[in-house]
Amino acid sequence: MNAEAEPRVFATTRWSLVLTGANSDGDQQKAAEALAELCRTYWRPIFSYVCRRGYSNEDAQDLTQDFFLMVLETNWLRQADQGRGRFRSLLLKSLQNFLNNVADRNRTLRRGGSVQFVSWDAWMAEAPSISDRVLDSLAPERLFDLRWAATVVEQALRRLREECEGKGRLRLFEALRDHLTAEHADISYADLAAGLGVAETVVKKQLHNLRQRYRWLLREEVAHTVENPADVDDEIRHLCATLAVAA
Repeated sequence: MNAEAEPRVFATTRWSLVLTGANSDGDQQKAAEALAELCRTYWRPIFSYVCRRGYSNEDAQDLTQDFFLMVLETNWLRQADQGRGRFRSLLLKSLQNFLNNVADRNRTLRRGGSVQFVSWDAWMAEAPSISDRVLDSLAPERLFDLRWAATVVEQALRRLREECEGKGRLRLFEALRDHLTAEHADISYADLAAGLGVAETVVKKQLHNLRQRYRWLLREEVAHTVENPADVDDEIRHLCATLAVAA
């Protein structure tokens, strides 16, 4: 699993398609599909933020879905700030405006709307990957960023797992996944080698390759959410700093 070259995905990223769709000459159908995909992927930060703003879980579910419906069914992108460049920042600002207007518009929540982005039962049943102590200490905006960063990492790990499974290396992935980001951690290559039934040199090589591939996939996931390639490194640094809070 050798690492591939630097991602060159900016011409056709989901975010690029979404931005193109904001223009009258863009492919509206592709832009809508791309935006829907991004929404389905990054709904957790939205839901977490709404909850932290004081809404019950049930109301937060409805508001999250209503927010996405607003995004998909209106000319939201054309009204967005021209300084947009990061999907994360654009969504958060739009969500803040949306919630600020909820009371003023005296809206009626539409339970079970026409679009279902996530399985709420599955989400509620998931074991939290971030401690309650950390979650309870964060302001809504920081919680949003933390959930966003965790989602980006989960997406990269999911893709790496699928690649390994497709190549018959799922057991290798499961054994090494906890060491993908621990470059300088105290790793017992002997124990890993014994568990996998291979030589230590093989474990070291495979872990190196998996780390390289994981970083590539993580970078590509971030690239999908920024407009300018020059923003990728800054966004990755921001996400890493955000995740450090939960370490």
